Amino acid sequence: MFIDFLYELRRNKVPVGLQEAVALARALALGLHESSLDGFYFLARSILVHRDAHLDPFDVAFAAHFRGIHIDAKKIADELLQWLRHPAERPQLTDEERALLEALDLEEVQRRFEQRLMEQDARHDRGNRWIGTGGTSPFGQNGVNPSGMRIGTSSGGRSAIKTADARAYQGYRSDVVLDVRQIEVALRKLRAFAREGSERELDIEQTIDETARNAGELEIVTRPPRRPNTRVILMMDVGGSMDPYADLMSQLFTAAQRSTHWKELRIFYFHNCIYGHVYPTEGLRDPVAVTDLVASAGRHYKLVLVGDALMAAWELLGAPSHASSERAASGVAWLLYLREHFDRAVWLNPEPMRAWPGSTVETIASIFPMYPLTLDGLSDAMGELVRGSNVR
Repeated sequence: MFIDFLYELRRNKVPVGLQEAVALARALALGLHESSLDGFYFLARSILVHRDAHLDPFDVAFAAHFRGIHIDAKKIADELLQWLRHPAERPQLTDEERALLEALDLEEVQRRFEQRLMEQDARHDRGNRWIGTGGTSPFGQNGVNPSGMRIGTSSGGRSAIKTADARAYQGYRSDVVLDVRQIEVALRKLRAFAREGSERELDIEQTIDETARNAGELEIVTRPPRRPNTRVILMMDVGGSMDPYADLMSQLFTAAQRSTHWKELRIFYFHNCIYGHVYPTEGLRDPVAVTDLVASAGRHYKLVLVGDALMAAWELLGAPSHASSERAASGVAWLLYLREHFDRAVWLNPEPMRAWPGSTVETIASIFPMYPLTLDGLSDAMGELVRGSNVR
């Protein structure tokens, strides 16, 4: 039953694999599901669903597997919207009727809307109670209720006090900003392992093969343990225009620090651009020369830069006035220096993509592959880092 449910989730495009299956099995062994189907539902959803876009497919898969309810959500949505796009004609209200309808407040409208959703089982037009088109009902499309809740794509009298299809937070979009857990899931794409070390561990598969070849006489085979082999340098812009993204940057820092699959993680900071030095703390003290950093890090290190890439053109194209002789190169020159050294490098930008054109972002994006710091953007950036050399 458990395995079949995982396959049902995969059929509904919910990405689950061995790691999620093991985590769910451990949670069940600990009794976290409280020995009930409802408890299992909430436990499985919290472990198996990594993004908001998969909440609905998870519910569809759960209903199909455990309750035998097969839902064609797209067909239902298409039929509903088709009906709402072709509403009945709107009636006219008297002044007395309009005054009575305006007396409804938002909380009462919401309560009645939820009640109608549970009770209604058919289409309704020109009514005063059910969700429908035309009419004076507070719910539906193309009606005349001034205190109603519009459902659909366009309004009739433009007087609804709330639109059910308007979301303040686009919860089902894949470009929402990240939280720590989502960042950790995306960073797992960088996992790489190698066999190394002086101590040995049992190689079960090879032991079985060699024992079989040895006519059943036990032949022990050992191998070096499997250890993380991912080395990452993370450079983050701080201060100034990055202040609005301080919380997001803290989440990224936390997720990177909590990840256990790094062979080595080195974190540095800079302000606006890199001018010969980066810093081990956000206070931008105790500078580390970029040349020394490059000398100590091979080309196989993965370089991740995070910043809005927004600054005055002279900051990017010219050297800062306080630069010493060894730092006199422009910001662009230092970025090119890093780009040419590391085989795999990306730039993550928390600034919305619509703000990128016509600014210094375009120049930096021509040096580093640039991705938005969103769910999809981070996932794509990690994919870029594991594909191989991205030197252009």
